[in-house]
Amino acid sequence: MEKVIKQSVGIDCSKETLDVSFSIMNDLFESQFLSTTVFSNDKAGWAKLNKWADKLRDEGLPIQFVIEATGVYHESVCMYLFMLGKKISVLLPNKVKKFAGTLKTKTVNDRVSAQTIAQMGLEKKLDDWQPPHEVFNLLRQLTRERNQLVEEKTQILCEQHAEKSGAWPNKRSIQRMKQRIRLIEKQIDEIEKELVEVVDQSPWLKQKLNDLCSIPGIGFLTAVTVSSETNGFNLIRNKKQLVSYAGLDVIEKQSGSSVKRKTKISRKGNKHIRRAMYFPALSAKRKGKMNEFYSRIEARNGIKMQAAVAVQRKLLELMYILWKKNERFDPNYKVKKLEQLNRAALIEMA
Repeated sequence: MEKVIKQSVGIDCSKETLDVSFSIMNDLFESQFLSTTVFSNDKAGWAKLNKWADKLRDEGLPIQFVIEATGVYHESVCMYLFMLGKKISVLLPNKVKKFAGTLKTKTVNDRVSAQTIAQMGLEKKLDDWQPPHEVFNLLRQLTRERNQLVEEKTQILCEQHAEKSGAWPNKRSIQRMKQRIRLIEKQIDEIEKELVEVVDQSPWLKQKLNDLCSIPGIGFLTAVTVSSETNGFNLIRNKKQLVSYAGLDVIEKQSGSSVKRKTKISRKGNKHIRRAMYFPALSAKRKGKMNEFYSRIEARNGIKMQAAVAVQRKLLELMYILWKKNERFDPNYKVKKLEQLNRAALIEMA
């Protein structure tokens, strides 16, 4: 009889339900689905899910709960399982989709998706999910609310301009639009003040954000947004992973002489980080080292947007490095590093 070496529960999450599949892998590296069912996405359903998994599990092995990130609907069940001490991995939808493309099954429904996610838990080495730090969770909520208000303000301003430019503008409509704009601006100010208050209550976080703000072009809102969206760069192992998480990784499609598509960024990642890095990149490229970097990229391909995106990636990587090292930005870092290497070489020769 084959021995079970790994067991996984795949969860396809929606607003109302959880489609789940329990799968095992034996010592011959063969996968098998033991059961697939549906639970409600509430406390009663989570409790039933836990009991169902305990009945099917091999007592000598841990269960890996693997869930696909679905807006905010997966967060509560993740917290419930985490509080019970379960191992959880949360996957981005694009990763699940790519893995599903490697399988024989081409059917797409919630049941099959749960099985695909479970199989991914068996075959891939996944990071364990950790709940976001309380302060980062609050900052993320506030920055996203602010972004939504800014978008609403922009939309109303466009509508106001259109109304004023018409042949028969309605003065009362324009007045109501102005009132809504003033209300939105007031709420944006309130959120920005609340962001500062939250950061001030955590001296360690304030110090780290100050270090990030020492980078030319990076301001308080950008530093807060990036740090909160990455949960303080938790589970980010390297710069490449961070760039991919933000959707700033480069995609190239070329095959022989018939397929040669234009190189572009994937945009399959955290849109809030990409949005936060846009204006800092435009500011940073105007002078200093980033200006030289921007000019070099633009001269190579003649496309300004590609050069601007390259600056975004560079700034994001720099933020990650300074956060991990607890250091401020030093424009003369490379020069000092070279001097240290030269001194070390001279000492060695002596």
